[in-house]
Amino acid sequence: MNKVVANAEEAVRDIPDGATLMVGGFGLCGIPENLVAALAKKGVKNLHTISNNVGVDEFGLGILLYNKQITSHKGSYVGENKLLEEMVLSGKIDLELIPQGTFAERIRAGGAGIPAFFTPTGYGTIVAEGKETREIDGREYVLERALKADFALIKAWKGDRMGNLVYRKTARNFNPMMATAAKVTIAEVEELVEPGELDPDMVHTPGIYVKRIFQSVGLEKRIERRTLRKRPEGNK
Repeated sequence: MNKVVANAEEAVRDIPDGATLMVGGFGLCGIPENLVAALAKKGVKNLHTISNNVGVDEFGLGILLYNKQITSHKGSYVGENKLLEEMVLSGKIDLELIPQGTFAERIRAGGAGIPAFFTPTGYGTIVAEGKETREIDGREYVLERALKADFALIKAWKGDRMGNLVYRKTARNFNPMMATAAKVTIAEVEELVEPGELDPDMVHTPGIYVKRIFQSVGLEKRIERRTLRKRPEGNK
């Protein structure tokens, strides 16, 4: 089955206002740059995003934040976005911070059909407020519910026309698990190949999870903060 669409604009054609979106990436590594830009251009509003972070000011998901397209966000890190801080403090966005391991497991559970699970992480803190707790084998646990989405926007290194995906190094991050936890998964890839060109043993996301795929263009691949160690005196 050929799942290729022409471009990012075509890929997001039916994402409506109010949609819940999972967006891959860790910081700015492995984010679906083209898909985020297409959503900004489309102008959809009241989006509920699920992603490790919200990009940086005016890049990645930060573009949608700047355009006031995001109503709520669930994630585990927000330290590189001043606008997000201002919006949270002023009550302009609903933010749920989730311990990163719990965040990953909630997404994995959503893709595996597990409605909820118990974890000791967060017990006795504000993370556990309003949630069921239970003692199991002498240890206290918090009930966490699975996360699912209407659409998952993910980024891979290589993909074929049937939607099989291969990720590269750190850019794998949350992308594979998000691909399993949405009604519609859309993948942008750096290299689009023909079926049979990918080594089956190297496929991280089987094509059965992917509904649309296209080849990225003009990727910037930014990093949040570049830090260079100062060389000791005398070293050239």
